[in-house]
Amino acid sequence: MKLSRRKFSYLAAAAIGVHALPIRSEAMDAAQSQSPGSGTKLTTLSIAEAAAKLRKREVTSLDLANACLARIAIYNPKVDAFITVMSEQARAVARQMDAELQAGKVRSPLHGIPIALKDNIDTAGVRTTGGSALFADRVPDSDAPVAEKLKAAGAVVLGKLNMHEFALGAGETSYFGAARNPWALDRNTGGSSSGSGAALSADLCFGALGTDTGGSVRFPATFCSVVGLKVTYGLVPIRGIMPLTLSLDTCGPMARTVEDTAILLNHMTGYDNLDITSVRHDSEDYVAAIKQPVSAMRVGLPVGCYDRLDPEVRAAVMSAIEVIRSLVSSVKDASLPSVGDAALIGPYAETYAWHKENFDAQPNKYMLHTRRAIEANSKMDATTYIRAHWQLEKLRRTVDQAFTDFDLVVLPTMNILPPKLQDMLDADAHPAQHDPQSYGNASLFNLYGTPAISIPCGFSMSGLPIGLCISGPHFSEGKILALAHAYESATEWHKRRPPLHPDTPVPPLAESL
Repeated sequence: MKLSRRKFSYLAAAAIGVHALPIRSEAMDAAQSQSPGSGTKLTTLSIAEAAAKLRKREVTSLDLANACLARIAIYNPKVDAFITVMSEQARAVARQMDAELQAGKVRSPLHGIPIALKDNIDTAGVRTTGGSALFADRVPDSDAPVAEKLKAAGAVVLGKLNMHEFALGAGETSYFGAARNPWALDRNTGGSSSGSGAALSADLCFGALGTDTGGSVRFPATFCSVVGLKVTYGLVPIRGIMPLTLSLDTCGPMARTVEDTAILLNHMTGYDNLDITSVRHDSEDYVAAIKQPVSAMRVGLPVGCYDRLDPEVRAAVMSAIEVIRSLVSSVKDASLPSVGDAALIGPYAETYAWHKENFDAQPNKYMLHTRRAIEANSKMDATTYIRAHWQLEKLRRTVDQAFTDFDLVVLPTMNILPPKLQDMLDADAHPAQHDPQSYGNASLFNLYGTPAISIPCGFSMSGLPIGLCISGPHFSEGKILALAHAYESATEWHKRRPPLHPDTPVPPLAESL
């Protein structure tokens, strides 16, 4: 019998000391269990709700971990969200967190909460693959600082999440098979943090981390109807994370609610002297920030960011703007600066530099779509790149000046609905000239270096998710989270769950490149 890469991955995990999750009665029972005193399944709780139950001793961290692991056993073969499942490690940490709670120690609101990490974030003793055959057996010696911070806060890491190979695309290309959208298994999750969006949407974890170079946290947040925050460039350390374009890369929290996203962010920030992207910024309490009033906020609608929208996306976003209009002081058209030649920076212009040695030595270890992208971006001359970088630095120094007559901007996260995976794979096999702005304007905020969040704002007639983006000047995460929370509180979109069941059929896909 021929093994798929996915099945081979599970079998190979044990050989490198990582336990692939077996489908066992203990875990199956946990998935179906009800939290004591509540009719709510454990895995549908928010981080804030689960933390409250842990503190009241109504549930244990091991209960939460087992419930997630059981759902992973049932649904990961359908959505391909996880590359590596750390079942025994997660249970061991959960038991430790329970013992600390029993002794009266609470590290943070994340104490005992199961989360998962995108598989380009280094984890000590656990393979970190980047979604590629090249690193299928790579096991780092140490944690990335952001992973270390979350573990210190008491988070329980369930495993490593699927992603577009080396984050070089929209989620359809992974050595371990493309992640599937829980709202429609034949559809794209968005990328490159594809597994992060799918895992949260399918209730396989309570929080997740993604990385965002040109939209890779916000795209899957939109397509999977969850929340994803791209932070100010340099706010969250990215040392120990495989780079795509270091000048644009960020690591951001993803969750099912805005409050949960703020809880995660509280334990991710901090200056790292060894990280050349890291910037100094005074510590903030983002959970407190979401409670600030939004009634005096002035909101801008960026000119040009509403072009070429799918009609159903336009309808949902315009409806969302009417809700926002009722919450804030004013809503009006606004202008953001042109990025000019800074756009030449990426998202891929620096990629070749990081991959050069491996790519020159083992090009066949890269999937064809990735190989073509790296080859194309090896040809930029130094003069063009340096001039583009000068323009990028000037843009980042001046962009905040645009926020004079308005405080934040609101726009569609994506111009389109989630496309079919097979159509994307077919297009990768026969590449043609592509206009990245046909997907949306997410890369603007990577070039500006400013924060942006995507939150659920509706669904198409066929039940496909639609997202709304809120952005602001540098270090305006608190204001962005506050407006996002106010909108979320005024609507019900974030409460919907995908129509995913144990017997949901998985549409076949032709082998990806």
